[in-house]
Amino acid sequence: MAKKQTQSAKNSNYADSLVEKKKHARKITRGLAKLFPKPACALIHDSPFQLLVATILSAQCTDERVNATTPTLFKKYPTAEKLAASQQADVEKIVYPLGFFRAKATNIRKMALALTEQYDGEVPRTLKELVALPGVGRKTANVVLGTAFGIPSGVVVDTHVKRICNIFGLTTSKNPEIIERDLIEVLPKSEWIDFSHRVILHGRATCVARKPRCTECGLLKICPRMGLKPL
Repeated sequence: MAKKQTQSAKNSNYADSLVEKKKHARKITRGLAKLFPKPACALIHDSPFQLLVATILSAQCTDERVNATTPTLFKKYPTAEKLAASQQADVEKIVYPLGFFRAKATNIRKMALALTEQYDGEVPRTLKELVALPGVGRKTANVVLGTAFGIPSGVVVDTHVKRICNIFGLTTSKNPEIIERDLIEVLPKSEWIDFSHRVILHGRATCVARKPRCTECGLLKICPRMGLKPL
């Protein structure tokens, strides 16, 4: 009996803690929504295929640099079929400014070939199918499903989300997979897509990595500023 009561107490404490985390997450979510009412993906694209390519290319690279490069790439290879039929050297030359150009060119060409052979050139709409494509991880799949199809398959965790959600006190992990699980636990599913877009915008506008401008932040009253020096 004592064991059951102890376990019950532990569960109760955990539930109370989770309730508080969800309340805090709601405050953060509402605050971000006021700051960025109409968030959008920073990667410029005209189709799910183009978004998939751009997201793969954005690994360890800024969105701005990707956006400066993809117009040339998409003009020459606007569809999966055309990219699949491309020459490696030609694609490498275009994506060279993005870093890791050989691996990135290989990944997008193999991904395009898989789309052509398995899905008639169309981007699939399930997480399982997407992550099975060459060069596509969970983060990329979440971006495409959420942005292109409005499917909340998870929460995108990029460098901004990783850093800022620790500052927000929504997670204490540095591991993207654990961070995503923590966020899924406290955020309503209806917020999964826009939340990441808003955090990324917030990271660029105010909560910058080198020196967060906390005194100018609209979330200062509700942000615990975890890991930051006192103001």
